[in-house]
Amino acid sequence: MDTYTHGHAEPVLQSHRWRTAENSAAHLLPALRPGLDLLDVGCGPGTITVDLAARVAPGRVLGLDLSADPLDEARAGADRAGVEVTFAVGDVYALDLPDASFDVVHAHQVLQHLTDPVAALREMARVCRPGGLVAVRDVDYAATTWFPADEGLDRWLALYQQVARRNDAEPDAGRRLLAWAHAAGLRDVTATTSSWCFATPAEREWWGRSWAGRATASAFAEQAVAYGLATPGELQGIAGAWLRWADADDGWLGMLHGELLVRV
Repeated sequence: MDTYTHGHAEPVLQSHRWRTAENSAAHLLPALRPGLDLLDVGCGPGTITVDLAARVAPGRVLGLDLSADPLDEARAGADRAGVEVTFAVGDVYALDLPDASFDVVHAHQVLQHLTDPVAALREMARVCRPGGLVAVRDVDYAATTWFPADEGLDRWLALYQQVARRNDAEPDAGRRLLAWAHAAGLRDVTATTSSWCFATPAEREWWGRSWAGRATASAFAEQAVAYGLATPGELQGIAGAWLRWADADDGWLGMLHGELLVRV
């Protein structure tokens, strides 16, 4: 059983709700058209799913997540947007779906949390129709950079990588996506990168407070303590570093993501 490093605490969902097709799946958008059937694996609260559904309507859209916790919120978001989406619990290693069920299979920030991303890619390709696309995007934490320098944020990055790897996951997934696809037997692959940048006062306030909350009140915080990798006091210090960064007039942070479009 994989362990989700972030969990579904409110500071985590706050971050997930910000995600849209434009800021998180731009590499896929040119390939979408009305009538395509789309599967979104690891949909969380469904903000990306709903955006994608609007672009492929009247195509069938299914959003799956390993946890039922965020799915009621996802259903409410689809209702507000007036799009047809089915949300359900599902396992990316064993999708309860026939072969060749969807034209597009999408996963955002999923493979980094898996103990066997290669097996997940094979399963995603199995349910994708011939000529269809598997689209994935994952951050590369080691490539995250910020200003001004802060030892507390250095400690955060090192700790996050330790916790993720203690969960047998790969926090630097972005650079490995192409290799994982090749290991899964997928060769018709277009690899790209894109980034998130947080630099305005509003962006720093939102992102900094989100991570300050995660540092002390999330599955990541609980795991860091349980694994003996950090004390509650150290986590408070990391939260303080995020708040200092958020308050810095010249604060800036960039996160690099690897992306793949795989033609099946």
